[in-house]
Amino acid sequence: MQAHMPGAGGTALRAADNCSQPRPECSNPGAPSQAFGCSIFPSSTATAARRAGAALQWEERGDVTCPLLFIQLNQLLSTPAGLEWREMARWIKFEEKVEDGGERWSAPHVPALPLHSLFQLRTCLQKGTMLLDLDATSFKEIIDKALSEQPEEAELQPALRERLAALLLLQPQHQPTKSLLQLLAELGLSPCRGKAKGRSEPRSQVSKTPLKEQLRNRFKKKVPPGAEAAHVAVGEVEFLEKPFTAFIRLRHGVSLGSLAEVSLPSRFLFILLGPPRVNTYHEVGRAMATLLADELFQRVARQAEHREDLVAGMEAFLDELIVLPPGKWDPGARIPPPSHLPAPRRRTTVNPLDQQPHGNGDMAAAGDRASPGEELERTGRLFGGLLRDIRRKAPWYGSDFSDALHPQCLSAVLYIYLATVTNAITFGGMLGDATSNMQGVLESFLGTAFAGFIFCLFSGQPLTILSSTGPVLVFERLLFSFSQDHSLDYLEFRLWIGLWVAFFGVVLVATEASHLVRNFTRFTEEGFCALISLIFIYDSLKKMLSLADAFPINWQYRLDNVTSYSCTCNLSSPGHSSAGNDTSLPSPLATWQPPATPALSRTQCLDQGGHLLGTSCQYVPDITLVSFLLFGGTFLFCIALKRFRSSRYFPVGVRKLVSDFAVILAILASCAVDALLGLETPKLLVPSELKPTNPARGWIVFPFGANPWWVCLLSAVPAVLVTILIFMDQQITAVILNRREYKLQKGAGFHLDLLCVSLLMVVTSVTGLPWYVSATVISLAHMESLRKESATSAPGEQPEFLGIREQRLTGLAVFILMGVSVFMAPVLKHIPMPVLYGVFLHMGVTALNSIELTDRVRLLLVPAKHQPDRAYLRHVPLRRVHLFTAIQLLCLALLWLLKSTVAAIVFPVMLLALVAIRKGLQRVFSAHDLSWLDGPGPGAAGTHGTRPEQGSTAEECEPMRRPAAQINLSVN
Repeated sequence: MQAHMPGAGGTALRAADNCSQPRPECSNPGAPSQAFGCSIFPSSTATAARRAGAALQWEERGDVTCPLLFIQLNQLLSTPAGLEWREMARWIKFEEKVEDGGERWSAPHVPALPLHSLFQLRTCLQKGTMLLDLDATSFKEIIDKALSEQPEEAELQPALRERLAALLLLQPQHQPTKSLLQLLAELGLSPCRGKAKGRSEPRSQVSKTPLKEQLRNRFKKKVPPGAEAAHVAVGEVEFLEKPFTAFIRLRHGVSLGSLAEVSLPSRFLFILLGPPRVNTYHEVGRAMATLLADELFQRVARQAEHREDLVAGMEAFLDELIVLPPGKWDPGARIPPPSHLPAPRRRTTVNPLDQQPHGNGDMAAAGDRASPGEELERTGRLFGGLLRDIRRKAPWYGSDFSDALHPQCLSAVLYIYLATVTNAITFGGMLGDATSNMQGVLESFLGTAFAGFIFCLFSGQPLTILSSTGPVLVFERLLFSFSQDHSLDYLEFRLWIGLWVAFFGVVLVATEASHLVRNFTRFTEEGFCALISLIFIYDSLKKMLSLADAFPINWQYRLDNVTSYSCTCNLSSPGHSSAGNDTSLPSPLATWQPPATPALSRTQCLDQGGHLLGTSCQYVPDITLVSFLLFGGTFLFCIALKRFRSSRYFPVGVRKLVSDFAVILAILASCAVDALLGLETPKLLVPSELKPTNPARGWIVFPFGANPWWVCLLSAVPAVLVTILIFMDQQITAVILNRREYKLQKGAGFHLDLLCVSLLMVVTSVTGLPWYVSATVISLAHMESLRKESATSAPGEQPEFLGIREQRLTGLAVFILMGVSVFMAPVLKHIPMPVLYGVFLHMGVTALNSIELTDRVRLLLVPAKHQPDRAYLRHVPLRRVHLFTAIQLLCLALLWLLKSTVAAIVFPVMLLALVAIRKGLQRVFSAHDLSWLDGPGPGAAGTHGTRPEQGSTAEECEPMRRPAAQINLSVN
């Protein structure tokens, strides 16, 4: 039987000297061990799990943290040269073994232990030597005290004690982690020299100073700063008649020279030597190392005052084991490390929901949602929320610039700049078509640069990217059509609407209307985010399909008719001789021309008044084909390079660098392919002159003169709809960006952000520039490009997500580049538009995959037995999950239809209706079901509440603790 380590690989901890200090009230270390009143455990009658939990809770109350342990298992082996200590395994979070042959380390894996080894270890802890808080400065001093303080019934003879001391002081043979260059350098060495390289003399004693191999060991890069070492030494010796066992905890971390593979201060030692017994000692040593690698047992071991405390900690470890029946799995298989691990607090907290799994308490437990932060609490004063936002953000203003000094921010600037340029050109072109060029690409560029720069400089959440959005574009189209139908000046009418919107926005800020954001649950967020993501995907595909019109493909092409495909220039205007009236264009099958008659190009032909004749004049199939290849290739490059971070190839630093610059590398690769082919694919065209797209308009829009005076009052009616649209668009995006899972440290600024957007409406309306609001998809891409992860992770451990680089400099740099793009036209004209459309598609797909709605839609196509293990599937019947998903899809379809038809004028009202629909769902679903599918109902959910992560398992997201007495066994 074998057992698995519970909670393997908890979160890495930093060193703190007080972690191993006794509680202040334990003033008599020599008190009888039966009296637990002076121990770290509250009562000897409590369960082991509760007593071990008391240690953890006391530690958390005292704000105490413990350093991570590097654990090394050395085994005594018999060699031709004599007995020798050899490193056999090591642990940080997971186990790594030296493979047969001793030349390489295994992949990290969850340790599987024989159950009897744990029981034998418990016996060793109960009867062996135990030295807690030993003061020693060298390994020899530790061994001398361990041998001299044995229990009376197990005391060794002086001769045996000397032999045992000499044996324990032998230098162990380490298995260092070598770089690829070191391995290549050793290829030319003889087998004997290769085996001896990096190893110390076989019969030497442990050195008091670290060896060169320890200092050069590359494995130390995997060990977090502040880590300590634990040593486990086991083996068989024939001169002992009964086992010798010792568990030692040093009062302070002490460097023990060359004892460990890496040079670290040592804290724990465990020694087990005895008469020969096949493989027993090795498995007991693995059990001890696995215990020390468990975060909860390690904390108990650091604070234990007596032997019973340590045994109780082991009993708590045994209480959490889970049984695997014999014969139902392969004991030789190595279990890979999980992607997520439960928090230590969840393993020790007894939750009353164990007895009431369907109580209303699940609503609070589901996803560990928290109450809203103080950002959305009402103050009851005019502009009270705004002033609180300013006071909250002001202390961080300096760090908003210094925190941007990192190479990752350069990647984010280039990525978001190209995405913003593409968005400005796309929506600028659409605005031009919808408004007869009253607003075009140039206005889109200038407006994006100005509005984005001001917003990033003064907003509460500078990671937000302002842009024209699909819903605003729909309203602009309707407004222009209404102006044309009623003979109104579009820009003047629009100016008054913008002024009213700004006024209403300031009123909303003054009355703290952002408090209503508390009613936005994931039902509303996901519906809006899915709509914007689908708009990105739809527009990118629509633009690519339009290439078939600009560069049509000859679908009637037949290879047998190749001789009839030609294109000639017919110059029929007066003054041209007949000899020059039929001049062929350069073409693979162009009509042969005499050398005296030069061929005219298409442009020359049309400039001279000619027209093109032939069956191949209108078809350029290569352009469309290559454009689609560039489009799809860029999209796939972005996905592949983004995932390169988790690849097995190349060092972790290279993988991180490639992943951070994934989009930029994809764009450069696609541009290189385009340049290599040399085809005239459509390129990025940036305006090169600072003048309005429509010559009939100027840069300033005057409020009176073109329309009747009453238009300024009538404008308040459509302004109400625009205000609803701006408020919903801005605040839903703000809710999404300020989720707790992003671990933002500097707080949100809902009121300040809304004020900035409202005031910018005045400037953009007066200058006739597009209206801007938070762009959900681009802002999410901005956040994702600034993710921080732990630089050091234990073997087998996933890098820990640390948060987002919160700063203003990337946004400011993006919009400064937008402003100077007019002067960068000679460089930007080499970027193919299909490449940028591929980036558009990547952003839309990435944003769509980030919402739980997409995950639940996939469930509709997956048989029940193949569905992923999600927390909500454990607690909500599948038919109810599908019903909730169907309602969301119906709302999404309704939003799309409203956006695409003449009924688009009521689109802002439909966004508000999403909140009402979500409240109405309380009549269809129980509170328990909604707590798992969407979190608490309106008014109870916090903006910063979290939900189970998209890729997490149900075990991680389980709001109830695991049953206390589960044993995880496997066959040996």
